[in-house]
Amino acid sequence: MMELSRLTDDRSELFARAMALYGNSFPVHEQREPASQRRCMALPDYHFDLIWDEDRWAGEILYWETEDFLYVEHFCTVPEVRGQGCGRRALDCLFRKGKTVILEIDPPEDALSVRRKGFYERAGFAVNRFAHVHPPYHAGYAGHALVVLSWPQALTEQDYRRFDAYLRGRVMHHCFAADAVNGGK
Repeated sequence: MMELSRLTDDRSELFARAMALYGNSFPVHEQREPASQRRCMALPDYHFDLIWDEDRWAGEILYWETEDFLYVEHFCTVPEVRGQGCGRRALDCLFRKGKTVILEIDPPEDALSVRRKGFYERAGFAVNRFAHVHPPYHAGYAGHALVVLSWPQALTEQDYRRFDAYLRGRVMHHCFAADAVNGGK
């Protein structure tokens, strides 16, 4: 059985393992700094959830929960379980919350990003046509263009604006170093 468990102890061995997977799964410009990750874990709307498939750690899904939607900021599985349906079953755990699920992916420009888009579409996500640039996590980096996906249907323009305001106001305010807020390009 697949389940998610919220991790709150940043001193645990599980946190160290999860951060190692995080570091290997995302490019540096898409990662929050460790201190920012720790600060976020104390916020009530932020979830640092470990994915468990039976008794086996299968990955992590880091998301923000609002009254209306869940924003998946980072989602990755351990290499040993990829292609075994763990990712889809982890998403099903989020779907059971009964809220719109929003996430971003790289534009489908290479084989990996095309496969990733196909994975999410098979899981029921809709591609949204809004021009979207994710703000930078670090000073000296520019924001990067991403494609917004949503489940179970495409977002209205009002829904997208509400998500984008939450991303820029709440998520990015709490999730990166103060120097990036003031000096990011």
